[in-house]
Formats: sequence, C-alpha cells, structure tokens
Amino acid sequence: MSRALTGSGMRRLRLSGTLSGYIARQYCFWFVNFLFGLTGVIFLVSTVDLLDRLSSKSASLGLVLKMVLLRLPHLSMEVMPFTILLAGLTCFWRLTRSHELVVTRAAGVSIWQLLAPVVGVAVCVGLFSVMLLNPFASVLLGRFEQLEARYIRNQPSTLSVSRNGLWLRQADEDGQSVIHAQRVTTDPMVLYGVIVFRFAGQDRFRERIDANRAELELHEWVLFNTRRSVPGQPPQDAGVIRMATDLTHEKIMDSFAPPETISFWSLPGFIKLLENAGFSAVRHKLQFHRLLALPLLFSAMVLLAATFSLRPQRRGRVGLVILSGVLTGFMVYFVSNFVFALGLSAKIPVVPAAWTPAGVCLLLGVAMLLHLEDG
Repeated sequence: MSRALTGSGMRRLRLSGTLSGYIARQYCFWFVNFLFGLTGVIFLVSTVDLLDRLSSKSASLGLVLKMVLLRLPHLSMEVMPFTILLAGLTCFWRLTRSHELVVTRAAGVSIWQLLAPVVGVAVCVGLFSVMLLNPFASVLLGRFEQLEARYIRNQPSTLSVSRNGLWLRQADEDGQSVIHAQRVTTDPMVLYGVIVFRFAGQDRFRERIDANRAELELHEWVLFNTRRSVPGQPPQDAGVIRMATDLTHEKIMDSFAPPETISFWSLPGFIKLLENAGFSAVRHKLQFHRLLALPLLFSAMVLLAATFSLRPQRRGRVGLVILSGVLTGFMVYFVSNFVFALGLSAKIPVVPAAWTPAGVCLLLGVAMLLHLEDG
C-alpha cells in the first residue's frame, strides 16, 4: 500500500515538473517573439529619427546604423517590462482558450502553482538584465553618448570625476584648458583646490595656474589667490585671474555621463565619488535602486497579465481584455516615471521612489489574483 502511494506521489511530482516546464516554454516562446518584434520596431524608429537629426551634418548611413545599434540594447531594456506583460497576456490567453489551464485547474492545481514557472522565468530575465545585459548596454550607450555629443550637440567640454577629484576640459580662443579641482559646491558653482593646465592648440603646454578657489560667473571663471607657472620662468603670484569660458552651471551638470551609461556594478563606487567631490548623486542612486527592483517589477507584470487573461472570456470580449491589460502596462509606465521624477526633485526619498511602482504593482496583482482564486 505504501509503495502504491509512493509511486502515485512520484507520478504526480513528475507530472507537475512536466507541466511547469511546458508552461515555462510557452511563456519563453512568446517572450522571445515579442522581444524581437519590439526591438525591430525600435530599430526602425531610431534609424528614422537619427537620419532626421543628422540630415544637416552630412553623416553617412554607416554612422547612423552604428549609433542605432549602440543604443539598441539600452532601449530594449527600457521596453522589457512591456515585453514581459505582453508575453504573459498572450501566453495565458492562448492556454486558456485551448482549455489547457481550465483542465489543469479542474485537476486541483492552484493558480499560484500555474504562475510559479512563469514568475521564475521573469525573475531570471530580471536578474540577467541587471547583472549581464545592463553592463553591456551601459558601455554601448556611453559610446553612443560620445558620438551624439560630437555629431549632434557639438559639445566641446567634458567632465569626469575620479578618486583624485574633478576634471573638466573646456575650449577657448587660444586652445584648450584642463581644470582640476579637489572638491566642488554646485549652488553656486565654486571649485576648491584648483589647478588649470592651459594649452595652445591641441597639445602644446602654455602655462599652469594654481588657485585656492574658482567661482563660475557669467562667461568667465574667477580664480582667487593664484600662482602662475610658465615654462622657462619662475612661478609668480598673480592675485585674481579671470578666464573666459562658455560653460554654465547647466552645461557642467549636463556634462556628467547619464546614470544609464554606468554599469550596475560600477554605480555604488561612482555614487561615492560624486558625493566626495560635492555633487548630488540622487540620479545615480535612483538608477541603482531602479535596477535592483527590476526582478520584482517583472514578477508584478506577470501577475498583472494573469489577472486579465486567466479567466475564460466570452467571445467578443477577448480584445477588450487584452486592451485593458496593455493600457494597464502603460499606466504602470507613466506612474513609474512620475514617481521617479518626484525622486529626482527630492520630493520623496530615493528608495521609495525606486521601489514603490514595483511594490504597488505586485500587491495589486496579488490582490486581484486572490479575488480570482476565491471566485
């Protein structure tokens, strides 16, 4: 008798594993299809957009395609929640229409057991996106930003932050200047522990200026307590020096690499560097926590898809149900960006701004599925 029960339990366990694998494969099939479909649409739209933006720059088609391909992995990550949602809607709807899920639930399988393999796939996709795809996409997006600054924005100035402080390069009438500062305050823009290296042309060193601090005023840097060093001459105290610049507070802040161009693994260290240099790291903290919340958001998208497509629908109402699911996805996207904007403006703390959309969607999906299961 015990052997029979054991054998029956083993057969049920084997069937459960087979069923889970089948549902997971069905979901993966639709996920891959939607991912390639949406990526193809993004590729075409981005190509047309860049052709329009570069039409007056005499850029070649090869450069346009290169820039599109460099940006494509990042844009694919941006639409990944929609891909998860659409794949879930289609997969569950087809399994419901073919009565496979109806028969499975009639056999005593709960809705949570049905969703477990799909949620597992979504979590794996989220972890893959954060740990592997994001570092790859951030490197390519950084190269895209460089090409965009060169060919579209004509941005001659660059800003970087390292463990040794702040480095800023600007072009002027006589050549170029490289400015180094130990720390900075951003409101107003004041640099401390300043060293300026001035070059004639591209690479011929002209002079070095050391200053206690440098204040950014309209179209000029004002350097205080300066000491000027020119090749072949002894250093001399120079008092206050005014150095022309086309930089503004906004241009300097915009010169930072966007958080999306920094790998998930490098963000914590870069945040520390920004804060040590005196800059705000809110954008980068939000990006870091947003990436951490990605697996949770993907799981929530699966649960929302299930609430719209698992219940058998009458003929003629299928399109309305699918449309409702898609509109819900757009609403989630809008709310996420709205909360993210509140976090950027410091209206709400960083952690709630990054985790609230995923958490609310997950709780909403669980509540709706509990109602569906009880019903």
